[in-house]
This record gives sequence, structure tokens and C-alpha cells, in this order.
Amino acid sequence: MSAPAGDRDPGLQPERTRLAWRRTTLSGTVAAVLAGKAALHTGKGVGLTAVAVSSLLWLGFLALAHLRIHALATAAPGRPPRLTARHAAGATLCTIALAVCALALLF
Repeated sequence: MSAPAGDRDPGLQPERTRLAWRRTTLSGTVAAVLAGKAALHTGKGVGLTAVAVSSLLWLGFLALAHLRIHALATAAPGRPPRLTARHAAGATLCTIALAVCALALLF
């Protein structure tokens, strides 16, 4: 049996979204560390450059995620702020660029 619409707890969705952003940054951190480890073992110049660029992109994504987490944490209960197109585009571009760096490390 579902609860009436008035009994909905609006605090759960922003909390889940904050946790999802944290999980995403954690998985990005693990991937960046593993990429660095792989590049150090191969010792290729392209690999080291890709790791340096990946680190900068990871820091950019981390900053964007922190802004979103902070916006969700400080929002008034009931209606969290929307993700701006600028932040969404930044996160998407960081993710795509990180994938390109990963391909550079593989080949």
C-alpha cells in the first residue's frame, strides 16, 4: 500500500543524490590512482602525460561534485536546486576527457 502524497519525505531524494555524487567521486579517485600506477609501471611519456591530464580532470570533476553536494546540503527542505546546465556540461566533459585519457593509457 503506498503512502499518500502528503506523507512523502522530501529529504530522502537530495540525500540519495549527495551519496551518488560521493560514490562517483570515490570511483573516479580509484580509477585515477590505478591509472597512475599503470603509467608509472610502463614509463611511457604518453602515459605520464595522460596521467597528468587525468589528474587535472579528476580535480575539476571533484570541484564540480563538491559544489553540487554543497548545494544539496544547504538547500531548503522540500525542493533541492536544479543542476545547472553549466555544471552538467562540465561534469560530462570531464568524464569524456577522462575516458579519452584512459584509452591513451591502454594503447
